[in-house]
Amino acid sequence: MSLKINREGWTFLHDSLNARRLTVAGFSFLFAYILSFLFEGQVLYSLIDLHGTSVDRNIPAAIIAHFMGLFTCGLFVRHQRAAKSIMLGGMGLCLAATIPFFFPPSPLWMGGLIVSGYCSGCAVAAWGFFLKIYTPKRERIKSCADVLIFSNIVMIILNVVAMNRSPLIGLGLSMICLIFAMVFFWLMPIEPVSEQNTITKNNTGSSIKNPLLLLCLFIFIITINSGLMYQVINPAFEHLTGLVSWYWAVPYIVAIAILRNLSTKTGRSRILYVGMVMIIGAFLSFMLLGRSTFDYLIVDTLMLGACGIFDLFWWSILGEMLDYNYNSAMIFGIGLSANVFGVLFGGIMGMAVTSVGLSGAEIAVIALTVVCITLVMLPPLNNQLALLLKSRDGLAVYDRMSQSEQTDIIIRVNTLDPLTVREQEVLQLILSGKANREIAVALNISESTVKTHVRNIFSKYDVSSRAELISTLLKNQTVQ
Repeated sequence: MSLKINREGWTFLHDSLNARRLTVAGFSFLFAYILSFLFEGQVLYSLIDLHGTSVDRNIPAAIIAHFMGLFTCGLFVRHQRAAKSIMLGGMGLCLAATIPFFFPPSPLWMGGLIVSGYCSGCAVAAWGFFLKIYTPKRERIKSCADVLIFSNIVMIILNVVAMNRSPLIGLGLSMICLIFAMVFFWLMPIEPVSEQNTITKNNTGSSIKNPLLLLCLFIFIITINSGLMYQVINPAFEHLTGLVSWYWAVPYIVAIAILRNLSTKTGRSRILYVGMVMIIGAFLSFMLLGRSTFDYLIVDTLMLGACGIFDLFWWSILGEMLDYNYNSAMIFGIGLSANVFGVLFGGIMGMAVTSVGLSGAEIAVIALTVVCITLVMLPPLNNQLALLLKSRDGLAVYDRMSQSEQTDIIIRVNTLDPLTVREQEVLQLILSGKANREIAVALNISESTVKTHVRNIFSKYDVSSRAELISTLLKNQTVQ
């Protein structure tokens, strides 16, 4: 009997590991297509240069469409089966929408960028379900790192081919990446919802909203520098085409590889401060140095190394947040849409400062101002994320307690004013992970009445959020 259980456990572990490898490989090829072609990729720029056409409308259209796909995917993708369908269908449409780029520029180019931009955005957001189901929470930073590393390695290969060999060959290879991605996800099994996912589905309350909004704001502001980089720094070194085609993303890959293997005890905030120092160094170097090969190596190493630190930070945070809401596509899509929006806004800012002829020093001042804003945001962001993690652990502890132990916790913690009987009932349901709407159904009252009770509870415990309330009530508890 024990041997049978061990065999079943080994089979489950083996299947989960294979599924994790499939989802990482498939998403890496999808992301390589996006990076090399769609999202201001060198394959697309090489095609534009080949035909001598304008980029004024094409590039922003693709980015805006990609943003919309990321932001809206969670509205109609709510489980893994739908996620698999949207990924396969979206990649198929991307494949078809890319075909017109083998021919001279036409209105089909604009249409193809919009269609592939939106569909690829939906596919990226839908991947959140696969990341959540097949990668344990503490391992998601490694899965995210693997995706970013492998996709950028493939992107470098496609860039080198497109810039030094033939844009059309590069385009064909990017389409082959899409085909590989479709094959990997077609092979991906559909798993039943696990017990953990069922518990998570009940926890759709507002505890995640404040940390997610703050994280999105942080992502948006810090990635403005990425947009500035595309429009200001990269053109300044366009005479180094051969070097740029392969070295551009190398520091990004190296930074992520280093972070992937760091101890989990290493503080995130410390790593982010290192990244911010690197960005400051990149823009100061761009302002003070020339435009030689050595100067490019310094500026690009600092800038892209910092980008690798920041990207892995919020990718891994979003990966952890997937356990706090049943709709993984919504959480993952909204988080990454903030990244895209930041790049878009930074690109517009870059074009503006370029058009008015600002000097390198003035551009550096703008970039450093952005860094200073993010430095101010970092402490409250860390506090919100830490509070969210504590509240989640507290809910797990509370769920394992007996009814008498649960009641004892509510009685033991002092309040400014005593809770009413109804407020105690609402509090118990909050600690069960239920949202306001579910509490209203359970108690047969209106949702607005629940909100009033919740506000009263917050006031009596002197807290401002569910996460803070749960942390206050359960801070003295330890996991059994």
